Amino acid sequence: MNRRSFLKWSGFGLVVATLGGLGLREAHAGNRYYSGPMSDHFDGKVFFNPGGEEPRGLSDLLRWQFEGGKMEWPKPVTAADVVTTRPEPRVEGSRLVVTMVGHATLLVQTAGLNILTDPVWSERASPVPFAGPKRNNPPGVAFDDLPKIDIVIVTHNHYDHLDTATLNKLVRAHNPQIITPLGNDTIIRAANPFSRTTVMDWGDRLDLGGGFVFHCEPCHHWSARGMGDRRMALWAAFVIETPAGKIYHIGDTGYAEGKHYREVREKHGDIRLAIMPIGAYEPRWFMKAQHQNPEEAISGFRSSGAAFGIGHHFGTFQLTNEGIDDPPKALATAMSAAGIGSGRFKGLRPGQQFEVPRAGA
Repeated sequence: MNRRSFLKWSGFGLVVATLGGLGLREAHAGNRYYSGPMSDHFDGKVFFNPGGEEPRGLSDLLRWQFEGGKMEWPKPVTAADVVTTRPEPRVEGSRLVVTMVGHATLLVQTAGLNILTDPVWSERASPVPFAGPKRNNPPGVAFDDLPKIDIVIVTHNHYDHLDTATLNKLVRAHNPQIITPLGNDTIIRAANPFSRTTVMDWGDRLDLGGGFVFHCEPCHHWSARGMGDRRMALWAAFVIETPAGKIYHIGDTGYAEGKHYREVREKHGDIRLAIMPIGAYEPRWFMKAQHQNPEEAISGFRSSGAAFGIGHHFGTFQLTNEGIDDPPKALATAMSAAGIGSGRFKGLRPGQQFEVPRAGA
């Protein structure tokens, strides 16, 4: 095998690993992360989306990788080209401030609590530090400029969401409580046995006191860290009750005909802020089951009944075919078609903040 072939196939393998193999079908010898009773989304061996779309097979993955169509992104920018933000130490009362760090990493501050979602400060979203999807921009908040982090949410175990190197730094510097779905705690504790990790299943409720209650809710996705652990850990969205209102956070999801958005509205009522992915969606024939596009995100936003929204999961790591500016452009088109003003839904860039107005303001 010559050098070019090696790089092509090693890069292909990293794409598979980074995106968790995209849920490819395969036999399972056992679950290395979780053992527990069967449920409507766990068959005793792996997790699944009830009534959801089955993952595509290897032939479709190969077709995607070799059919072309991947847009070229600009060269990564340097730290000097990015305006970083130093967040407030605390945000009190009914104020709700969200700061974009990059990709699915956001700092949510309200009522004196600091919450960090899917933290990734590593240079690459990859199982190895020398290859795989590389950051196109530095984090919008320098790690040392973070305020004291109280809670970390890890929605699932793909490398662009569960970064053990960053979690280890957070544990050492902040010792936060980590909240994550079933099975992901095994990965986190293996990397850092001293982490304070709480595990939740769909439908679970965690009351932290002070008016903060975390609800673990379904989304349409899957999980893996490599080729041999497909769907052995659960994926989830979260609804966070706060004294300032409810926040609906989704790390990754397919649209799935919008059923989870409708269910959240029926179960939780008024939502002040919905945070949802709007990127990594092309080619549509392959990505539709796992990554919603901006039009679907806006449809889900409307179905959820949320007063305000934030779009994430774009512009930092090139995981799929669309161009770096395609998601925000498509978002603007979808918002205009739905009659949603720019003040209600923001596609945040690294370092940008959104102080969410009070509902009805």
